[in-house]
Amino acid sequence: MMKFRAFIAVDVGPLPALLELADKLRAARADIKLVEPENIHVTLKFLGDTEEDLVEEIHRHMSESVKDVEPFTLRLEKMGAFPGLNYMRVVWVGMEGAEPLVQIARSLNSALKPLGFRSDKKGFKPHLTVARVRSPRNINELRQAIEAHMENPFGEVQVDRIVLKKSVLSSQGPTYSDVREVVFK
Repeated sequence: MMKFRAFIAVDVGPLPALLELADKLRAARADIKLVEPENIHVTLKFLGDTEEDLVEEIHRHMSESVKDVEPFTLRLEKMGAFPGLNYMRVVWVGMEGAEPLVQIARSLNSALKPLGFRSDKKGFKPHLTVARVRSPRNINELRQAIEAHMENPFGEVQVDRIVLKKSVLSSQGPTYSDVREVVFK
């Protein structure tokens, strides 16, 4: 039985303002790993190691989770860091209009629990991970770059589908491929 590393997400992709932001973060010369522009997404549910023969059942639950959801617009705005600016592990961009994502994530969380997928303890917080912080090198410069753009708008994304993704990790970073997608009505 084959397993693969999986998650359910909404693709966002390389918006011009996010590409500009990546350049500004890079200019801080901090020890960060930027998310590749084509890999930028909102994770609705991280599944981890997933049996291939569960794909159809996961797909069914994905369809169920979006049955009452119509396409909508996400506004990307504001930014910050988790857990906070004094100790940064992840640099994120926030979003407005993400209520449907919260609903979908909640639905997936409870529907997939009986299949053996762990419940998300922290609850779903809609955000885009744009970089991961690897060490404190030039952390003050990074903090200043974040603070300078904290209130910025970063564009809008039309959301009309969710995708089950396969993630293959390598030393160059993750490679994602689409396994199944569910398009909203």
